[in-house]
Order: sequence, then structure tokens, then C-alpha cells
Amino acid sequence: MERYEEFNKSFINGEWIDGLSKRTYDNLNPYDNSVIATVHLATKTQLAEAFDVAKQAQKEWANTSPEEKKDVLRKAAEYLRSNRDAIIDMIARETGGSIIKGNVELDLSIGLVEEAINMVDELTKVREVPSETEGKINRIYRLPLGVITSISPFNFPMNLSMRTIAPAIALGNSVVHKPDIQTCFTGGSIIARAFEYAGLPKGVLNVILTDVDEIGDDMLTNPNSQLISFTGSTAVGKHIGAIAGGMLKRVALELGGNNPFIVLADANVDRAVDAAIFGKFIHQGQICMIINRIIVHQNHYDEFVEKFVERAKALPYGDPRDPKTIIGPLINEKQIEKALAIIEEAKKEGAKAALEGKRIGNILTPTVFVDVDNRSKLAQTELFSPIATIIKAKSDDEAIAMANDTEYGLSSAIFTEDLSEGEQLALQVESGMTHINDQTVNDSPTVPFGGTKASGIGRFGNPWIVEEFTMTKWVSIQKKYRRYPF
Repeated sequence: MERYEEFNKSFINGEWIDGLSKRTYDNLNPYDNSVIATVHLATKTQLAEAFDVAKQAQKEWANTSPEEKKDVLRKAAEYLRSNRDAIIDMIARETGGSIIKGNVELDLSIGLVEEAINMVDELTKVREVPSETEGKINRIYRLPLGVITSISPFNFPMNLSMRTIAPAIALGNSVVHKPDIQTCFTGGSIIARAFEYAGLPKGVLNVILTDVDEIGDDMLTNPNSQLISFTGSTAVGKHIGAIAGGMLKRVALELGGNNPFIVLADANVDRAVDAAIFGKFIHQGQICMIINRIIVHQNHYDEFVEKFVERAKALPYGDPRDPKTIIGPLINEKQIEKALAIIEEAKKEGAKAALEGKRIGNILTPTVFVDVDNRSKLAQTELFSPIATIIKAKSDDEAIAMANDTEYGLSSAIFTEDLSEGEQLALQVESGMTHINDQTVNDSPTVPFGGTKASGIGRFGNPWIVEEFTMTKWVSIQKKYRRYPF
């Protein structure tokens, strides 16, 4: 079985290389703060080298046969499947995610690699469009962009890294990838190891283990990169967008969320509670798509609150490597202190806690606030923790209006027995994704994943990512002599 803590190095030009910085980073298990491994951080010079080799390697990779590209992707997926137990163990140790979360994340990652195989042939498809010029043939080609910059977060690091890396490679691009240093193994080293095993040519994928204090904005400003793919906070996304715009680089940005879960007047309360418990508390609420506001029609409000609180109170917590655990630790002590500060501030502002969580190390058990004002700071904050807010709506129309009253627009959910009406209401919710009779945490390699408003730009998933990660080129062929007016 692979020991991933031994891959505590950057992967540059096909080699595992220690960072040359004088600074190191202790990668900690958030459950007990034990050191998984110490990482020597990569420097700006090493990052520049990675972009240089990526640019050179991409030219040859772009001309590699479709079958060779597919074979690499198949073998990468094979590696992930073959090392399931070791990978899930590292997800639990490094991210604090439960065994359920680990399985979900790994399966999503494998699915992304397998779906990328279906993208490879997009580069060989040539489309002809009519011409108004006699004797002219217009052909439309897709070409690789070149080098893609990839930056992923700590919460679902493997999945959120792979959804950029696998399609980019499938479409003939090379990648320079920086995972969050807190989850550098699941977000970086394991992926590099999978593609190394698969025989990906040197330099096509480079994984840099470092942090912003060491490299500044060099991931964003390197001139060899044609697109920046980033998942993380809206504030950082705006910063990236400003830099990319100034350099005329493309971006794919999946940012923050304030996702509403709407329970309409005709909803089945028990099923809504089932969905809400999962969609609020999976991975301790540390997911961009997580339910942030539960908006319940007044006819069901008291029943929903009672049942939801009872279920939340009973969720088992503890070591994420224990299969019984649902609530594990938050990613670090800073995050749990931030969550506790949100709770205390909400109480001072008069918010009513129907269930008060407790801190055990870096674990925070569920807190549930009820009768929350939708315009309050509590309701308008992306909580990223096991803190639930429940809001009463006087009508279905008010519930939809409340759902839209936020700067974000990532995911959303509606519970109703009238599926036709639910679908029409879904179109009124200002978010990139709405799920009827389900919760907000949904993903698939074959859907247009992304948000609107302050939740991001662009769409992941096949075929939408193909448009993002390729250049469209028009080639015209004049087959008959053309006469010009002068």
C-alpha cells in the first residue's frame, strides 16, 4: 500500500523535488494535530521552472495521438481505484473528512478522469460552416489553450483539483497545479502519483507544494499560462479576476456560496429533513455547495425545526477514520475559532439557538439557530461549519424572494410535491444550480457545474469545460480563384 506521506515534495518535470525555500510546513491531522509530514516549500524560481517545462511539454503532448491520451487517463483512473483504501485513509487524516466523505470524493475524482476520456476526441472534430464567398470552405477547429494554472482549496481537494487537471490533460493542455498546502497530499501528490503511474510525459503535469507567502501572485502572473482555474473564496476570486483581466487571461472561477434550501407549503417534511441533515452537515459544512440557509414555509416550520434539531443532536462525532463518525474536525484551529466567533456574535445580536454545539479539540458539534432574520449578518455569511440557520417564510413566493436575497448564487434546493411547479420555481432562483426534492450538494462530471453573481464565472463538466479549456480556430480554404474589387 502506498505511503503518501513519503510524497511530501513538489512534482516538477516528472521528478519529485524538495522545495528550496528555507521555510517548511507541517501538514497536520486536524483531528489530533499530529504531524503527517513536513514539506519543504517550493520557491518562486521553482514555480517559474514548472511553467517553463509545462510550456515545452505541452507542445509535444498536444500532438500525441488520441489513443495515447486516453490510455494515460485510463491508467490514472486505474491507479485511483487500486489504491482506494490508502487514499481514503489519507483523506480522513489530512482533511478531517469522514469515511463517507472520502468515498464520495474519491468516486467523484475517478468519475472526472473517466469522463475526461470522452473529451479527447473533441480535438479531432472539425466543423464546416457555410460561406457567402464563392469557392470558400470554412472549417472550425478546437485547439488546446496551452498551459493552465490550477489552484484548489482544502475542503474537497482531490475532486476540486481533478475537475481541472483531467479535462485539461485530455484536451492537450499542460498544467501547473497548486493545492492548498493544508491538503497537499489529497489535493496534489496523490494526483501527481496517479499520472506518474499512468505514464504521462514529463512536464505535462507539475504540482507545486508551497503557499502564497512564499510565491505571492506568481501563479497568476506567469506569462506562460493562458487560463487560471480557481476554487475558493469570492474575495480571492475577485483578486484573480482583476489580475487575469489585466493580462487578458481566461478564468474559470468557482467561488463562495450562501445556498438556500427551500421547503414549500406542500413539501414532505420528513424527506426534507433527511435531505437537509445530509446537505448541511456532510464534511462539517465545509463545502461551497453546502446548505447555508434553510427557508421553511410557516405551515411546516415548527415540525421541521423539531425534527431537524433532534436529528442534528444525534449525529455521531469523533475520529473521522472511525466509520461511524459523521462530524469530524474542522480543517484547523483558526477555522473553529472563526465558527465560534460567528456563534457568539449571532447570540449577541439576538439570534435564538435551538441547539448549541460544543467544541472538542477541532471538532464543533452542530449548532442550530432558529427564527433567523434573512437579512441578518448570520444569514448573509458563508458559514463553512456545522452551523445551521432556519428561517420562516410566510409564503412560497416570500421563500423564493428570500432565497434570492444574497450576493451569491451557487447552488440551491426546493422541496415540493408539485414537481412541475417546482421546476418553474427553480428557474426563478438566482443560482447556477437548483435541485428539486434533493439537497444542495450535488456534482457530476456531465453537468454544467458553476454559479452566478458572486459565486463565480464559467462552467465545469463535459461538454462545457471543453469550451473553457480549448481555443476555437477558424481556417478558411479558398478553392476557387476570388476576384477582388481592386
